[in-house]
Amino acid sequence: MAKRDTIIARCESHGLRLTDQRRVIAGVLEMSRDHPDVEELHARANARDPRVSLATVYRTVKLWEEAGILEKVDFGDGRARYEDAERDHHDHLIDMNTGTVIEFVDPEIEELQERIAKRLGYRLLGHKLELYGVPAKRDES
Repeated sequence: MAKRDTIIARCESHGLRLTDQRRVIAGVLEMSRDHPDVEELHARANARDPRVSLATVYRTVKLWEEAGILEKVDFGDGRARYEDAERDHHDHLIDMNTGTVIEFVDPEIEELQERIAKRLGYRLLGHKLELYGVPAKRDES
């Protein structure tokens, strides 16, 4: 799904109140190319505006998740992370050594998933794919 508009615009269309602190949090999320957890999101937002408290970040991400503005992702490390729910579709490869999350899109995987759903009598509406691995040794590639 292509990103249609900003987090702030979607908050406004949902009738959600936008405080200065929420605007800062939205800006941090829109600039993020990773998947920050609440503590990381707080650190980034607080660096921009020291009035942003950890409690405000927790309340804001919960509200935005419930409204479908943010998506919570869990990569098995016990940390709830967040990304814009309207970002273009992508899958994730998680490096189990470092925790690095690599986003990717592979047309072959997308086609295979469609074929599997069709073969099983379904029309695919969406999916999430998370791959977990460690870097291959040079002679294994």
